[in-house]
Amino acid sequence: MGIVAGLDSAPDFTRIVVCDTDTGTVLRQGYAPHPVDGDRPADVDPQAWLLSLGEAAGGGLLEGVQAIGVSAQQNALVPLDAQGGTVRPAMVGGDKRAQVAAADLIDALGGREAWAQAVGCVPQAAQPVTKLRWLAKNEPDAALRTAMLMQAHDWLVWQLLGRPVRRTTDRGGASGTGYWSAATGSYRSDLVELALGHQAMLPEVIGPADAAGTTPEGLLISAGTGETMSAAFGLGIGLGDAVVSLGASGSVMAVHPEALVDSTGMITSLADATGMHLPVVTTLNAVRTLRGTAELLGLPDLESLSELAMKSTPGAHGLVLLPYLEGERTPNLPHTAGSIAGLRRESMKGEHLARAAFEGMLCGLADALDVLRGRGVEVRRIFLLGAAAELPAVQAAAPMLFGAQVVVPQPADYAAIGAARQAAWALGVSQGTLDPRNPPVWQGASGQVLEPGDELAVGQAVRQQFVSVREQTHPGAFRP
Repeated sequence: MGIVAGLDSAPDFTRIVVCDTDTGTVLRQGYAPHPVDGDRPADVDPQAWLLSLGEAAGGGLLEGVQAIGVSAQQNALVPLDAQGGTVRPAMVGGDKRAQVAAADLIDALGGREAWAQAVGCVPQAAQPVTKLRWLAKNEPDAALRTAMLMQAHDWLVWQLLGRPVRRTTDRGGASGTGYWSAATGSYRSDLVELALGHQAMLPEVIGPADAAGTTPEGLLISAGTGETMSAAFGLGIGLGDAVVSLGASGSVMAVHPEALVDSTGMITSLADATGMHLPVVTTLNAVRTLRGTAELLGLPDLESLSELAMKSTPGAHGLVLLPYLEGERTPNLPHTAGSIAGLRRESMKGEHLARAAFEGMLCGLADALDVLRGRGVEVRRIFLLGAAAELPAVQAAAPMLFGAQVVVPQPADYAAIGAARQAAWALGVSQGTLDPRNPPVWQGASGQVLEPGDELAVGQAVRQQFVSVREQTHPGAFRP
């Protein structure tokens, strides 16, 4: 078939991979940081994404490419006027400015359950619907001029196609907006009006294998999607697979055949890049728990913390750390703090606290896994992502605490690879060589495979110790 490219416009950079359409083998790649001032500003001129794209694609990188797929950071709201110009810089990232707006929106619709029923998620500060509310309250002139709404990957696809009249998005990107329901497959334009104060034009949601269009040079552009969905597609996960991401905060997502409506709002019901669903449960505290513990113990880095933790044993001599340092979303304890239980003279050693930090972080993520399992999501294999996944203390504890096979994939640009795979799919469908219901079969992620084995019973005992302390400290807070 030839070669295709996948473009990932992440919060800090653009990365491009060029892949063989049949096998997915990465043939060449490019990279460029976004030209922005400061450390991840909350407002970014979208032109910065185009500039880094151009730099990353330099040196003939895209020569011979037949199709391009676009992955981009989620939750970036690009408000446009009636002529397609930006009303203001794009609002990106978590954007703590919008926390009050999120609470306003929740109340305006009648509570968390009303939102969960409407669009499968409860407004959070990061989501476009919440940013619209903030815009209406704080920049009313800009809100009034906003006639069209796009996200980062929508906007980039539109620019690559030469800004045609038709504007498109995909199910994955739309499902994160807070005004499109994965369960019904339709927009809730009334929620746009609730947030912004008036209606706005929204991109057409096209299918996973559909093309958004063709450039004047004849280059096919696929639908594009959000980074989370693209990374899942690049990893090659399917039914029975879950992905646990270890960032400062943590997230657990899994492939499921249907949208999950969760009245508590613990599950965010996203769509994936293949026509399936991608329910996500988030914890606020993952690697930040490890960094805080390392600082407390006077250790220079997480590798040192891991080395110290390995001198302890499962259960950390009875020490249990509830890692709710920033409050918590799972369970819903926004105003709580972390705590340490089980202190005895013999447990008051650095290695036991280090081990308790790793176990507390992983048990918190196991709680998030239980939310999905409790709703009928099958989890047989878990992909563990993030730099902390390489730490020996994480790899020693994760399989027994999660109760499943754990795969630590080799580092790769999975979001860009997923975008390239989507491009190959759309290209194959356009040429009549691929079925729109079945994506191209590429070699999935390879990596280290860890089994719980004989340690499963030990892991269950450590989990039970954690659960007992959590219930004593916050009775009834967690209801998976």
